[in-house]
Amino acid sequence: MDAKNEWKKLLAIIAVFIGCFYLPIGFDRFNSAVTESLYLVKWYAREHVLLCLVPAFFIAGAISVFVSQASVMKYLGAKANKVLAYGVASVSGTILAVCSCTVLPLFAGIYKMGAGLGPATAFLYSGPAINVLAIILTARILGLELGIARAMGAIVFSIVIGLVMHLIYRKEEVEKANNQTAMPDTVLQRSLTQTGVYFASMVGILVFANWVRPTTNVGIWFQIYSAKWIVTAILGLALIFMLAMWFKKAELTQWVGASWGFAKQILPLLLGGVLIAGFLLGRPETEGIIPSAWVTTAVGGNSIWANLFASVAGAFMYFATLTEVPILQGLIGAGMGKGPALALLLAGPALSLPNMLVIRSVMGTQKTIVFVLLVIVMATISGIIFGAFF
Repeated sequence: MDAKNEWKKLLAIIAVFIGCFYLPIGFDRFNSAVTESLYLVKWYAREHVLLCLVPAFFIAGAISVFVSQASVMKYLGAKANKVLAYGVASVSGTILAVCSCTVLPLFAGIYKMGAGLGPATAFLYSGPAINVLAIILTARILGLELGIARAMGAIVFSIVIGLVMHLIYRKEEVEKANNQTAMPDTVLQRSLTQTGVYFASMVGILVFANWVRPTTNVGIWFQIYSAKWIVTAILGLALIFMLAMWFKKAELTQWVGASWGFAKQILPLLLGGVLIAGFLLGRPETEGIIPSAWVTTAVGGNSIWANLFASVAGAFMYFATLTEVPILQGLIGAGMGKGPALALLLAGPALSLPNMLVIRSVMGTQKTIVFVLLVIVMATISGIIFGAFF
């Protein structure tokens, strides 16, 4: 019996017991925070698991089963052409335009298949941050200058963060590249066109099923929103046809197994993180254990502290796609400076507490801390500079 481990277990039990013994049941704010955490996880389960995460799990499973490791290493691997690798990573994120949690299965898929740390983290940031509809909505509601700054900042961030992550772990990446010996492409069971159409249908289902209603009932965005379920149904039927005609039963079993593997790894951490985030910060328009007045007071003006606080608060909060815009509209109306507003826009959609927990399970504690700190520091500096001019 390991005495050290037994002492750790004993201390953990004592800590849990003390926490239970002094649990502040009966205090209104604590009771409200618990309720908010449950409301948030209920909303998350209803709005994001079926339409966002399930399609993302199947796409990630398909990447791990049907995309050859040689192809991933060719375009995103440690030895890949840097311009091509970071271009592919940032463009992929722009096309997907998913939230900070939905991007995780896709990130885990390409990273485990051999993608370099730099391109993988560039993709991880760009997926939720470079959202064309969110940037347009930001410009219309919060002002053109914030919309342009958000677009430029998000694109620059994705590339810079990827490059810095690569440089910090350069030795490890060089070793990884040396270990990635030239691999022949696997024998293709389908043509490249068939594979492309298959993946495009799944990405289309993910994008259109989660298309958010725009603020006005006119324009191309509303027309797409009005037809989103028709388009999703057509893509779903096309996917079923492709699965029946182009895939063997053994391949489909392997695909489902890989998708289930990602779900087991990611979903419990996400739901646990959403519970904690709801307890601490509540939902939009409501409060958790931390009073919203504290947040509003802390982000006024354009001081270093205000920008840093906005970056940190945004990094830990959970924003569903586009919800950051009305939240910021309310905060700006309550006195939030434009610098902290940009800092929150650049840190918030790309990160969240649930997101961090899953990233840690994929690439480890140290790399996760470095990634989060890069986002927070860059968002803070960007906010300070933007606030000085506007």
